[in-house]
Amino acid sequence: MSFQNLSSLVTTVIPDLIANRKTISFFWYDYLLFSIVLGFSSLIGIFFGCFHNQDTKKEYLLGGKRMNVWPIAISLVASHTSAITVLAIPADVYRYGLGFWQGCISLFLLHFTTSYVFLPVFYRLELTSIYEYLAMRFDEKTRMMASAMYAISLLLYLPIVIYIPSLGFATATGIGVHVVAPIACGICIFYTTIGGLKAVVWTDTFQFTLTIGCLIAVLWLGLGKVGGFFSMWNTAVEGHRLDVSFDPDPTQRDGFWSVVIGLTFMWTAQNSINQGCIQKFLALPSMSDAKKSCFIYSQGCIIAKTLSILIGLTMYAIYAGCDPFSTKKVERNDQLVPYFIVGIASSAPGLAGLFFAGVFCAALSTLSANLNCVAGTLYTDFISKVLNPNTSEKVASNILKLLVVIVGVCGCLMIYIIEQLGGVVQLSISLKGIADGPLLGVFMMGVLSRRINSKGAFYGALISMLFMSWFFMMVKYYEKMGHLKHPPKPLSVANCTYDFNFNETYTATPPISDDNIFYLFKVSFYYYTMIGALMCCLIGSCISFFTNKKDDPLVPKKLLCPLVHWMYEDEVDEDEQENTKKGDYFNVQQFDTHKA
Repeated sequence: MSFQNLSSLVTTVIPDLIANRKTISFFWYDYLLFSIVLGFSSLIGIFFGCFHNQDTKKEYLLGGKRMNVWPIAISLVASHTSAITVLAIPADVYRYGLGFWQGCISLFLLHFTTSYVFLPVFYRLELTSIYEYLAMRFDEKTRMMASAMYAISLLLYLPIVIYIPSLGFATATGIGVHVVAPIACGICIFYTTIGGLKAVVWTDTFQFTLTIGCLIAVLWLGLGKVGGFFSMWNTAVEGHRLDVSFDPDPTQRDGFWSVVIGLTFMWTAQNSINQGCIQKFLALPSMSDAKKSCFIYSQGCIIAKTLSILIGLTMYAIYAGCDPFSTKKVERNDQLVPYFIVGIASSAPGLAGLFFAGVFCAALSTLSANLNCVAGTLYTDFISKVLNPNTSEKVASNILKLLVVIVGVCGCLMIYIIEQLGGVVQLSISLKGIADGPLLGVFMMGVLSRRINSKGAFYGALISMLFMSWFFMMVKYYEKMGHLKHPPKPLSVANCTYDFNFNETYTATPPISDDNIFYLFKVSFYYYTMIGALMCCLIGSCISFFTNKKDDPLVPKKLLCPLVHWMYEDEVDEDEQENTKKGDYFNVQQFDTHKA
């Protein structure tokens, strides 16, 4: 078969198969490139597992604290650049505009909150699990609850991470989602289990390089097809995809304030107090290196998200006159980018295989980072409590590897639930509010105020999480009943050159009257993490106010953010060693304490 015939097959037969809901297949070289990329990721894990010592907790979780700034920064960006960034965000931009792009402002704020509020405290403590901090600051009960909330948060998030690329791959090849997802999870579990943090970091570096390369290639080909950047931009302006609303109404889905404020809270919870991110920062030899890595990380995230958003605008420019949702060529947001890739792959043989390899790389880098750190958290905060104190480092390392396998399998099984809950961008951000919001509230109270006590922290987080769980279920109920909808921006089929059944055309139906729905349920999902965090702080502050006693010991300043030390200059830290409630968590010499 000639190259012309192959190109004809890609441009005519494959789109028809999509339209008729039949399976489509990669060419042999697409499968080959896809397999090579995933195979190379496994080889990196084998290399570090077999030729580098991974028999101690410090080596397995922190890389021996000998990691370099750039690999750590790139690994963090790769973990942040999940398949949601590559597949879900472009589709969201296509239908709702570039509201998500306003979140780049939040990434600048994220660098500040991480480098100057939370990281200075955690780095000085040199903790394996950041939840040890909560035992120092409050008590063991608060620490255990926070660790459990973190594990719950990951079990809710990881299925989304692996489901999106599996669905995209299924759209492009016809291979079932429930076949692809376990295979991808198995590869990731394998190299994370045997290679530890070093394998995660260097695999992330390789995978992120490929992902960014694929995004640039797809954007370049798309812009070429639409007539260049300015043509794309003008079409987006005419289609109202670049509209920005500064209306402070919190019910606006993509309002400027909703996105910037909401994503600042969400990404602070996802990074500044996230075990996976902090664990990588702690693997660097100095605090200055950690701050440099954090800055590079935030800028890298801006670049990755900008590329994804530009791809979304390019897709709109191509399909502005013939919307594939309206003509039923695609039925779900997550299928739009695979459909777009198939459409432009004729001019670049192998691009489809590399692109989906890049999509899976983005997913696997996020999955591997979280598997590694949740294993460390579960071991440190739960398993180690019941083990013999004389347990060897090798046994501890093996337990960590077993935990990686268990969590990975549980996350894979959760896909069956997640796929029933609707749009991915909205779902992933909404779920973050359930556990991440209360967690952020606990850490905010801990590092920013001496007045919050253990009762306030514990019950504030618990009540907030229960409320956010109920709140999320109520919102999903109203969405299922059709009372809460977010109609997309205008779509058109005026320039379609093929026949389709107009009676089945997608139309943006107005939402059913929601006048009787409580106002809070209509608030933009971007605010969910903020609501959880502020509720935790409010409840915790009230409980602390009524339960604090005058003779309560002062919280050592070393457990507070350096930015708030000036507030307590008139308070003397007396007998700080005894004032910390768990002596085995507090080293007097480490914190330069003094006695009266």
